[in-house]
Amino acid sequence: MASGWAGDGAVQDQIADSIADEIARVRRLLPQGESLAECEECGAPIPEARRKALPGVRLCVSCQREHERDQGAASPYNRRGNKDSQLR
Repeated sequence: MASGWAGDGAVQDQIADSIADEIARVRRLLPQGESLAECEECGAPIPEARRKALPGVRLCVSCQREHERDQGAASPYNRRGNKDSQLR
């Protein structure tokens, strides 16, 4: 594949670096520390199974779902499907 000035494997290296960056970003978002018995947003009890499965949990499932929806993840991919959109 012709890639101009890029060296062999440069595209694969870029893909691997992008994946590593995203994994690091998501790991920073994981809760840490002691789990709470009650949700810090709504005060609902957090089940023991959830606290054991996810150490450091601070929100109930409903509040966590809402928090993740509001946060939204930035996508590094061009979803428009045409090459012109990559130039912007």
